[in-house]
Amino acid sequence: MNPKVQSILSYLGILWLVAFFAGKEQRNDLSKYHLKQGLGLLIIALIFNTIVGVVLMIIPSLGTILSAVSIIFLILMVLGIITAANEVKKPLPVIGKLFEDKFDFIDK
Repeated sequence: MNPKVQSILSYLGILWLVAFFAGKEQRNDLSKYHLKQGLGLLIIALIFNTIVGVVLMIIPSLGTILSAVSIIFLILMVLGIITAANEVKKPLPVIGKLFEDKFDFIDK
């Protein structure tokens, strides 16, 4: 699996695992960068969805508002895929800078 494909797969949720484990020997700086960005996006989305699930159990009438906000994660995923396909190291808007120096296990 080449680094460009790894970079694109890193934004697609559970396919992050495929990109991480299948391409260890062909990983370059670009794919490592996008693996970090994709994992950060996945973690933030899981935390947000867990909190939303709890809030919706308490206040069900907020469902439409919170579901509209969750579209932001889809937009961030598409932006990440576009930058990975263009082979550019550009952080995701709003949350990307948080994960540039995290997840050291990806560098090994």
